[in-house]
Amino acid sequence: MRTHPLQRLTADEIRAARALLDDNGLVTATTKFALLGLEEPDKLTVLGHRPGDPVDRRVRAVLLDLATGASRTVIASLTRNVVDSVEAIDPVTDGQPPILLEELVTVDEIVKADAGWREAMARRGITDLDLVRPCPLSAGNFGIPSQRGRRVLHVLSFLQHRPEDHPWAHPIDGVVAYVDLIEKKVIELVDDSVLPIPEEEANHDDPAYTGPPRTTLKPIEITQPEGPSFTVDDDVVTWENWTFRVGFDPREGLVLHQLGWRDGDRVRPVIYRASLAEMVVPYADPSPVRFWQSYFDAGEYLLGQQVNSLELGCDCLGEIHYFDAVLADGDGAPREVRNAICLHEEDYGVLWKHTDIFTESAETRRQRRLVISFFVTVGVYDYGFYWYLYLDGTIQLEVKATGVVFTSAYKPDSSYASEVAPGLGAPFHQHLYCARLDMMVDGLDNAVDELEVQPLPIGPANPNGNAFTRRTTRLRSEAEGARAADPLAGRTWRISSSDSTNRLGRPVAYELRPEGRPLLLSDPASATANRAAFATKSLWVTRYDPAERFPAGDLVNQHPGGAGLPKYVAADRAIEDQDIVLWHTFGAVHFPRPEDWPVMPVEYCGFTLRPVGFFDRNPTLDVPATPAAHCGHHGHQQGEDHGAHGGHGGHGEHHHG
Repeated sequence: MRTHPLQRLTADEIRAARALLDDNGLVTATTKFALLGLEEPDKLTVLGHRPGDPVDRRVRAVLLDLATGASRTVIASLTRNVVDSVEAIDPVTDGQPPILLEELVTVDEIVKADAGWREAMARRGITDLDLVRPCPLSAGNFGIPSQRGRRVLHVLSFLQHRPEDHPWAHPIDGVVAYVDLIEKKVIELVDDSVLPIPEEEANHDDPAYTGPPRTTLKPIEITQPEGPSFTVDDDVVTWENWTFRVGFDPREGLVLHQLGWRDGDRVRPVIYRASLAEMVVPYADPSPVRFWQSYFDAGEYLLGQQVNSLELGCDCLGEIHYFDAVLADGDGAPREVRNAICLHEEDYGVLWKHTDIFTESAETRRQRRLVISFFVTVGVYDYGFYWYLYLDGTIQLEVKATGVVFTSAYKPDSSYASEVAPGLGAPFHQHLYCARLDMMVDGLDNAVDELEVQPLPIGPANPNGNAFTRRTTRLRSEAEGARAADPLAGRTWRISSSDSTNRLGRPVAYELRPEGRPLLLSDPASATANRAAFATKSLWVTRYDPAERFPAGDLVNQHPGGAGLPKYVAADRAIEDQDIVLWHTFGAVHFPRPEDWPVMPVEYCGFTLRPVGFFDRNPTLDVPATPAAHCGHHGHQQGEDHGAHGGHGGHGEHHHG
């Protein structure tokens, strides 16, 4: 029996949901569950919940009829055993349900049965179709007449030399098939040009290609002889002064609920709900075969459904606690992913240090952080999402992008792709992520100020020209809350409590520090910019509304655009001293390098939330000194920072071994 509104769905609840929808005539032999997840109660209901209170467990399902293409969204109560609502989905105006895993499999049969596609392969000298790997990809919505109202995937193809050969090294470029998934046929074939298929193999898992493993790396052992410092009670994690609840959503993946800091006998809220709510990967190649490449990995493919099963002692190192994930498959049956979420702590170098010239005091304390992470594989790319909590109250999200770059045939002197191997191209693209941060800094009502550095000219008040100050601008409405980062201005955003002050009489606050890399590079008038409008701003601030969950809208697959944040902020609601949500877009522009081939070393990006006046003084003064036995080794002077983390990653970093 579920006793908290935010507890994750169990396998029994997924079975009960499927049975309830079946009993109400909503499931037929051709019905598929494109999505089934917990319908979270609104914030006030959750905050008002007390142990022993009744809990109404509701689910949201998106159902697709593979025979007709008809789809609908259903909300049902498992507690009351009733269907609360059924809403039909209009594929023209509302978009399509997310892509099903089984649909990706059926594409192979569909394209290989098409005469036009087979002829296109023959023109390229390909006769053994068993070694061709059609790659199904989300179609987007570019106003292509043949696709209006249809459930479509676009299919590029790759060649293997033999079954164990990685096909990404051999793109069959110049041709793309548009596939109707309901009619199960190719509705349009774009055969633009016959390009050479790169021959060189690139099998990163084959010693014949990589060479023998190096033998020079000595072991690094991570041990915690007294066990970890965190505790886990069901889904609630407590570590040092931090407390939060772990959630897992089939679309967003890992969710952190009710993240707070224990201060004496009370827990001070910081974030009510934090998640990676959407991401878009737009490509730069404008050719007739590839102009449509812009993938929404959360809304179209469901990040949570693509989660990896992590291996103890391999993907995470140290004293690990794993959370399994229970997800619904296309038939509405539970599917368990073992070790989907990794929880551990790791050393992070010096926390604070001072050697005083007058008192001769010499003190050093070491930083450590709690890591909550998961990895997904979406197509060729693998993404690790790492939430970090630090001893000093800092919060970070770091995304680690790795995997295989998407490939093309390389056209000499291309303006839109890099050559990563002989004749092999990798189109330029972006990885843009949007974090949804339902803030609750010391209470429900918060406000946001934009902070910037302000140099001052020489003048009567600044005769020597050394003065600079800080400019503060209060964001008062949703229109004002749509902002772009500006690294040269040192632009950050301070989220402060409207009711709580520190001992200096100033509002307690957290500060969002963006990395400030480029935003969406597609033209503002493009279909991609219309569908991924969230990625045109670094920050959006909206008034909390439980119905506003996703930055690109509820149904992203083949949506015509304009949904999500542009629609949310259209009312231009007040955001000063209100219950507000921050949406932060961040990411990277990827101009692939030869070093990114055949498998890409991790590329990092993210953001930081740092306390600013949230505490009355340094909250880590009580962190004990590290025992001397742990500070020196083989003659190194005590206190040296050997093995400390000077940058990204850490002792617990995921890796596949």
